[in-house]
Amino acid sequence: MSNKNIVPDQKVKLRKRKLPSGNVALFLDYVQNETRMRESLGLTLYPGTTTSIKEKNQRTLLKAEAFRIEKEKEILHLVQKKENLGAKTLFLQYYRDMVEERHGNPDTQGNWGNWKSCLRYLEIYASEKTTFADITPKWVQGFKSYLDHVEKDTHKEGIKTSKKGFNGLSQNSKVSYFNKLKACLNRAFKERIIDYNPAEVVKGFKVPDTERQYLTLEEVKLLANTHCKYPELKRAFLFGCFTGLRKSDIMKLTWGEVQKFGQYTRLVFKQKKTGGQEYLDIPNVALEYLGERGNEKSSDLVFRSFKYSSETSLELRRWALAAGISKDFTFHCSRHTFAVLLLNSGADIYTVSKLLGHRELQTTQIYAHILDKKKQDAISTISDLFDK
Repeated sequence: MSNKNIVPDQKVKLRKRKLPSGNVALFLDYVQNETRMRESLGLTLYPGTTTSIKEKNQRTLLKAEAFRIEKEKEILHLVQKKENLGAKTLFLQYYRDMVEERHGNPDTQGNWGNWKSCLRYLEIYASEKTTFADITPKWVQGFKSYLDHVEKDTHKEGIKTSKKGFNGLSQNSKVSYFNKLKACLNRAFKERIIDYNPAEVVKGFKVPDTERQYLTLEEVKLLANTHCKYPELKRAFLFGCFTGLRKSDIMKLTWGEVQKFGQYTRLVFKQKKTGGQEYLDIPNVALEYLGERGNEKSSDLVFRSFKYSSETSLELRRWALAAGISKDFTFHCSRHTFAVLLLNSGADIYTVSKLLGHRELQTTQIYAHILDKKKQDAISTISDLFDK
């Protein structure tokens, strides 16, 4: 089996070597201190097409990949330690490296676009010669002010100021881009490139209040009893209403991630959006929407034919209208519905936050505000009754 030379941006390669016995040995191939290294992992793949052999080989490959990632981290750490220029490190190149890391990582690829978009504005505000030594709280405050006053898409060639007046960034974009800068500086601090994070003393943009569309339990029941053109869409959406899983996590859920723990069925998975490891016990009402496992392999998708597109998004609305629901909502409404149903049932905000997989409790607080609004609406009906 031929082994190609490792290029600089591919630090560690997982290689295979076929043995005389027919088995396949796994090893790592990398360059360290300008020396080519081939490190045996002591792991073996076995020939055969039976389900047990395939699953065993799959577990072995996952274990080998974990070793490969750890070795790559180790090498990168040594390179950074050797080449770390400290505060003299060029800022834009450092940020670009973070953007590329997210592009190549399936767990962070979802927000890669936001990182890249922020880069376009940083490339205008900063210069190629800007180092971390130049980045002070005043510099960070300046970037925040720049985002507040910059014309949208100003980085694109041929874009001119709108004749109708200023067309700035949305509040959500300002929040997102400023947070990307803060994350970059925080990482530089952790890697000891800078002695402190200059963004810590600069107050970020206020997160805008956004309406969270959700369904009542009665509306969920109506959907459950209404025909949908795409049965898999119906099954996936209702499963989301009772588990709170994001669409991306439902789409990639495998039978191997659906496990039995005593009287509970637990989902053991990694969030696609955050990469966080989750252990989620699901209610019995959600089980029927999993479908029959049958002879499914652990790597098979639970919602095998569920693909979300503009057509299925339109069908979601048709399905709702057929059920007598006039609310205009997207698939993500299932996640909001789960949160509101939990809070309505008496669950505390901390528990709901954990079940949703939120890293910050503040992210979950919006659902408490929804319930406050419901209480206010209920109180206002008293006045309405009195007026009648």
